[in-house]
Amino acid sequence: MNIVVCIKQVPETTKVRINPETNTLMREGVESIINPFDMYAIEEGVRLKESTEGTVKVLTMGPPQAEKALREAVALGVDEVFLISDRAFAGSDTWATAYTLAAAIRKMGPVDLIICGKQAIDGDTAQVGPSLADQLGIPFVAFIRKIRSIGSHEMVVERMFEEGYEVVNLPLPGLITVVKEINEPRMPSLKGKMKAKKAEVTTFTREDLEVEDPNLGLDGSPTRVVKIFSPDLSRSGVKWQEEPAEMAAKLVKGLKEQKII
Repeated sequence: MNIVVCIKQVPETTKVRINPETNTLMREGVESIINPFDMYAIEEGVRLKESTEGTVKVLTMGPPQAEKALREAVALGVDEVFLISDRAFAGSDTWATAYTLAAAIRKMGPVDLIICGKQAIDGDTAQVGPSLADQLGIPFVAFIRKIRSIGSHEMVVERMFEEGYEVVNLPLPGLITVVKEINEPRMPSLKGKMKAKKAEVTTFTREDLEVEDPNLGLDGSPTRVVKIFSPDLSRSGVKWQEEPAEMAAKLVKGLKEQKII
């Protein structure tokens, strides 16, 4: 079984910087980590590799420093790692990101299953996984908490809801996004760390992929961040110190005056 895990390197939440001209995140030179939800995707990919005697590859898109995240993935047990890196891809929104990832996956060769974390903590959109499946024309199921079984043509999964789950049969090749309930990520072994230092990172640039320039980067993104601001947290209120019945009457009267009720 050929498994591809898509991950993202994200800035530490306390060290986010914004480009004032484009309103996009500035990633160069910023301390970064593997997106926490993607750690569960890596772990599930490695577990499936071990149980199906398959291979697992990890793919990410970002600046050259994202190579660090890929080497961390090697230390956790993945077989091959791929980096999409080119100034042409800078500023991509979720659609442009999925478009570029799809082109890279096509170049990587046949794939049976793609695994993504449910969302990235720097955007919280949960759009890239489903959009990637759409770009590739394959079925997907989001918010997977458990893989019950997997075969050569189909897998059975549990999709989580707020108040339970449902069992879904997913034809393969397909894509899933996973939640943290699916597993407990392992720690890298000493052998894995040694392997990570020597691992070869395959890099894809604009010239390596069959993509169209109008669909790339900031210019190819259908959505834009037009304004960034801190919300006003100031609040006004009224404090009463009376009998409960009197306060309730005042509350109802005030709500009626403001035409809330």
